[in-house]
Amino acid sequence: MVLAAGEGKRMKSSLPKVLHPLLGRSVLGHVLAAAREGLGDSRVLAVVGHGADQVRAHLAEIAPEVRSVLQSEQRGTGHAVRMVMEAVDELRGSVVVVNGDFPLVRPATLAGLVEAHEAAGAAATILTAQVPDPTGLGRIVRGETGAVERIVEERDAAPEVRAIHEINAGAYVFDAVTLRQMLGKLGTDNDQGEEYLTDVVGLLVADGYPVLAHQAVDYTEVLGCNDRAELAGLRALLRDRINTAWMRAGVSIIDPATTWIDVTVTLGRDAVVEPNTHLRGATTVGENAVVGPDTTVVDSVIADGATVVRAHVLGAEIGPGAQVGPYAYLRPGSRLAASAKVGTFVETKKADIGEGAKVPHLSYVGDATIGEHTNIGAATVFVNYDGVNKHHTTIGSHARTGADNMFVAPVTVGDGAYTAAGSVITKDVPAGALGVSRAQQRNVEGWVGRRRPGTAAAGAAEAAAARVDGDATVDSEQSHPEAASTESGSRSSEE
Repeated sequence: MVLAAGEGKRMKSSLPKVLHPLLGRSVLGHVLAAAREGLGDSRVLAVVGHGADQVRAHLAEIAPEVRSVLQSEQRGTGHAVRMVMEAVDELRGSVVVVNGDFPLVRPATLAGLVEAHEAAGAAATILTAQVPDPTGLGRIVRGETGAVERIVEERDAAPEVRAIHEINAGAYVFDAVTLRQMLGKLGTDNDQGEEYLTDVVGLLVADGYPVLAHQAVDYTEVLGCNDRAELAGLRALLRDRINTAWMRAGVSIIDPATTWIDVTVTLGRDAVVEPNTHLRGATTVGENAVVGPDTTVVDSVIADGATVVRAHVLGAEIGPGAQVGPYAYLRPGSRLAASAKVGTFVETKKADIGEGAKVPHLSYVGDATIGEHTNIGAATVFVNYDGVNKHHTTIGSHARTGADNMFVAPVTVGDGAYTAAGSVITKDVPAGALGVSRAQQRNVEGWVGRRRPGTAAAGAAEAAAARVDGDATVDSEQSHPEAASTESGSRSSEE
């Protein structure tokens, strides 16, 4: 049973606490993943309450096999478990109950909890941990022999109990039949006026049933989150755990403190992740690939030996040895074949870029196919949208397109064709042809002086004209030295 009915008021969010995201899964998703892996074929039920429709929709998306049970009134953890026992009356054997808000628990820890419980033949086994700061957590109270006597919530605890550092982690194993009996005895004589599942422990001890404590090796596994600050702390802990695991698997992470990798990401050996890089969702990074710095990759494939630098990559496929960035934006449907390049300030969307093809800089490529070893000139725009529909452009193999081209789709440029710089291509260009579409240049002499008199531009133009006139005079004197000499003598005589 996963207890996921609480509101999480201190989160101050319209989203139920268990649905807040945490490095590739929701908080609840992490708990379910640990239970699925650690407990094998166990049947999983989730108690829902606050935001029940949202939680159910999320369960249908990530774990459709999980059955939900509604706790319409949130009257405590004991009441939540009782709702499940009443809804599923055939439960027998070991029943594991886990809180839905401790996402760092490892599968092996849950498996060890169940193994210890069944090996001891206990009526209940509690997962506990020794924590540096137990503030806000339920304390494990032991008797003189060290046996567990009860669990006391902090709000109900005396000062000597609050001094205890062994805390209830929020995971339990019960014998189903015994649990059902004890739930019927729960009262609400506590600060919250709720049915506490933790009170079952005291009832079991009072009736002489064996209760076992199983202590987690790493206390950080059992930390929960009651507000966003605590959630951020869990996120940092999980980041460090993920990064450490990948580094030990042969991945170089240059600055683990600024590298965020979702649990759903996979990386190949000898991949290099540079600082300030975020790898999210179903992203795959191949062997010897280099990603970052300052890069975000979401739901994308980066093949072996590819390089992605200072880029945002969303739903794209980057082939072996391909290069992306810096400052590139690959949108969904972008596919780069082996050794292709998308360079600086280039945006792509639904674009197939062939092997060895290059879009080096300052361009938009949308709804397009570019053949192998073609070069797209700077400042090129694939004009794919007519205001109603998107249209496709095809550029053949070994083509060369000029700078500042506009390809007005639908249009095709054939293999080996060229297009002239500054052209607006609206008609197909046959293979091997040169496509030119631009107006003939004409210069209107003296326009600035007539239309912008007194401006800096006019002054610069006048100065340039004077320099040209002066250069022309010097050239004339050098070409006709006798005339220059006569003119000089004439001036002298007149003077």
